[in-house]
Amino acid sequence: MDEYSRAATAPDVTAAEALWAGYALAHPEAVRVCPEYTVEIFGDSFRLADELLGEVLHGAKRATSELVSEFRARGDELPRVGSHWIACDGGGVPRIVIRSTELRIVAFRDVDAAFAFDEGEGDRSLESWRSEHRRYWERGCAARGDVWSEQDEIVLERFRIAWPRELAD
Repeated sequence: MDEYSRAATAPDVTAAEALWAGYALAHPEAVRVCPEYTVEIFGDSFRLADELLGEVLHGAKRATSELVSEFRARGDELPRVGSHWIACDGGGVPRIVIRSTELRIVAFRDVDAAFAFDEGEGDRSLESWRSEHRRYWERGCAARGDVWSEQDEIVLERFRIAWPRELAD
């Protein structure tokens, strides 16, 4: 089994709570404004989670996108500006606290080149973004018994690293 088909490990919730506690102590004002957080992994495999997190840690990736239907399928609320999430690596280890800075909901055709560039994947072009995300969403929808369509709503989220301090934007 290759690492693209190997599932990521479930997030270590205890370690995520400790990371959040450090952030909350250092940034009580941000936590007061938005005290909730989610614990998540980029992508749908061990290797993709590590690759995408690596792009975030090295500064290329400052945006992400997800189908509205994925949030609904998990029973999650849509993110909002100012919301926090803890990003884990493929092994489920919490690495950083991310804070949402911009959100919009669009159709596939309405994603622009600037957003594709900020998502920091592939060659950062809109063409590459469309090709890779089409495959990703077709795979994800099929796994839950659904069919992806270009008309499906997509949450486009820009973010910044908020914690740990040495990585914060």
